Amino acid sequence: MGAAGSKLEKALGDQFPEGERYFGLENFGNTCYCNSVLQALYFCVPFREQLLEYYACHKNGADAEDNLLTCLADLFTQINSQKKKTGVIAPKRFVQRLKKQNELFRSYMHQDAHEFLNFLLNELVDILEKEAQAAKSESETSSPSEKTANGPKNPQANGVKKDPLVTWVHKNFQGILTNETRCLRCETVTARDEAFLDLSLDIEQNSSITSCLKNFSSTETLNAEDKFFCDKCCSLQEAQKRMKIKKPPHILVIHLKRFKYIEQLGRYKKLSYRVVFPVELKLSNTVEDADSEYSLFAVVVHVGSGPNHGHYVSLVKSHNHWLFFDDENVEMIDESAVQTFFGAEKRGFRFYHGYRLFSCTVDGGRKHAVLFVLDFPQ
Repeated sequence: MGAAGSKLEKALGDQFPEGERYFGLENFGNTCYCNSVLQALYFCVPFREQLLEYYACHKNGADAEDNLLTCLADLFTQINSQKKKTGVIAPKRFVQRLKKQNELFRSYMHQDAHEFLNFLLNELVDILEKEAQAAKSESETSSPSEKTANGPKNPQANGVKKDPLVTWVHKNFQGILTNETRCLRCETVTARDEAFLDLSLDIEQNSSITSCLKNFSSTETLNAEDKFFCDKCCSLQEAQKRMKIKKPPHILVIHLKRFKYIEQLGRYKKLSYRVVFPVELKLSNTVEDADSEYSLFAVVVHVGSGPNHGHYVSLVKSHNHWLFFDDENVEMIDESAVQTFFGAEKRGFRFYHGYRLFSCTVDGGRKHAVLFVLDFPQ
């Protein structure tokens, strides 16, 4: 990427962000799904900073186990510590560990980036939880009265259920949905909360992220064979159900469901619908009815007409500049070019149909993190 790197440096000139690095990632045979997500995660600044901090605290561990977390932290540290501003890095260690960890990613066949993201985030959570538990057990063994920093702050005694451990991955990506069901006979509302790391949205032709989110929280009537069992009425009753966001995440991940199973065809078909996404997004379908604001930060794009073949690329906003990452290649693009990725749009000789978007929330008037949109077979 020497020439391309030089071209990027010339394009940014004096505006090249101090301390930032723009590196392409080598493709090891259909690993574009991995590269595109890793680029989006790298430019998720809160996530990157916490991962680099984790590496700094654990790099000298003689008995440190090689896992996806250590491999990812090592990769991000390699990029962050490069003397050159641009270039190419081979994420070989990370990809090898990924394939060893999950047989789904061992083949050279086309993989799904959303499935990879979900696996990665959940694996990072598992590793952090095990490390925290191990540290807590070790601390209790050496000094029962000493409290570990990674453990629960207020341990409960005598078998009382403790709050689950909240890792920095949870703090970044996890939100809470509440599923409200109202019995139409007695008007009793039953609410059930569930945690989420991303929102999966159905899409329609000529729609937008805003309208997709509105449909996500639309009211559904349960009747006929789908009646709801009301505990108060002690019988099946007609009811109305809706899903709302009780606690918006710091980093919102949105997944557009662009692959739909068509029974007549006996296979998945890609929905090449035009779905407009704003640079600034207001999340209005919340329990408190208070808008949470997000700013678009990255888009991961699926190139191709079907789920079993194609290519992934990513668009990232860094320091007010938009960059286009295609494995080893990195180039600067204009913000207006991002609109060509709404769907069913032609760019050069390729059609870019699917996306993943990142965006960021407002907390106390400050924007922190990101929005991420993906396509995935239902």
